[in-house]
Amino acid sequence: MDHLQQSFAVRFTYNVFFTEHLFAPANSLLTDFLQSRRTEGTTQKILFVLDSGFLAHHPELPTQIKAYFASVQTVSLILDLLILPGGEAAKNDPTLVDQIVDAVDRYGIDRHSYIAAVGGGSVLDLVGYAAAISHRGIRHIRIPTTVLSQNDSGIGVKNGVNYRGKKNFLGTFAPPVAVFNDLTFLTSLDDRDWRAGISEAIKVALIKDRAFFDWIEANATALAHRDMAAMHYLVHRCAEMHLQHIAGGDPFEMGSSRPLDFGHWSAHKLEQLTGFEIRHGEAVAIGIALDSLYSHDLGWLTETEVNRILTTLHTLGFSLYHPMLDADNSAGILKGLAEFREHLGGRLTIMLLETIGKGVEVNEMDADRIRRAINTLREQELINL
Repeated sequence: MDHLQQSFAVRFTYNVFFTEHLFAPANSLLTDFLQSRRTEGTTQKILFVLDSGFLAHHPELPTQIKAYFASVQTVSLILDLLILPGGEAAKNDPTLVDQIVDAVDRYGIDRHSYIAAVGGGSVLDLVGYAAAISHRGIRHIRIPTTVLSQNDSGIGVKNGVNYRGKKNFLGTFAPPVAVFNDLTFLTSLDDRDWRAGISEAIKVALIKDRAFFDWIEANATALAHRDMAAMHYLVHRCAEMHLQHIAGGDPFEMGSSRPLDFGHWSAHKLEQLTGFEIRHGEAVAIGIALDSLYSHDLGWLTETEVNRILTTLHTLGFSLYHPMLDADNSAGILKGLAEFREHLGGRLTIMLLETIGKGVEVNEMDADRIRRAINTLREQELINL
């Protein structure tokens, strides 16, 4: 039998920069980066897409961006800054993808140019998806503005939008060319968004680094009271661990394993069941609690360990129960298991905890054990009221 075989590898490299006051005139980090990637004979443009929710707290940002680029000769700023709604609504509205693609077409944003997204994780996901499908891939710069996007979603390789009621049903694996974490942006977050991103740090600590969990546990009160030094360390360490995982594992999720989604099978479904009333990070906190109790029920986590996890989450201010957890019907929380498997394909693969700092994968979950964990969360919530 005659056949041809092709095999090649593509290397991706990008930096995650940590800075403050990114668009201050004295901060040349962004323009230095753009200059370093300039190809002689090309005209580079940069189109900014801004999160309207973030702009409500930083109305001066468009003026700052225009002033920042006013004296830059090597890249041309598109003065029509595109402002789109943030939050999960950004990923639920298909017309927003069209708006970005239309701007790409209208302003001639080619593959040597850039689309820069400034906002929370949902806006970054949306813009990254639009950038990846325009001209088969336009250079994408992420400028995350929330804890969740600076330490987790904004520094990874995934982009996507929700479709047909399913989380991230449409999407791409397309790394950014760079990520710029401006830590001063975190100061304007409300308490819910400040807290929500911490759950992803707890997640990665629980499955990979016991010492990091010990640190979060010891600093939970400081983090709850918005201590900036503690938050800076948490964001940096979580981002570092996330990048290490991507480099050493399965970045484009070709297999059935998805260890960084510990606590997420129920979180994704809970977001949908609540009409995205709860933040992603809030749902993940509940998912972490649920799967920690399930791990304890299997005889893996000790009672002391599971209590440490739940206490840390409570100290940070998370509610660990939502009434939609009890939606025990064909569309209820248990359907999240099937949808989780379907999204990745292959066998159902769920990350649980053997002990704090060590995850273990399983290929099935028992409905009765899940219901027992939900009952425990409901009972504890009633006690804490």
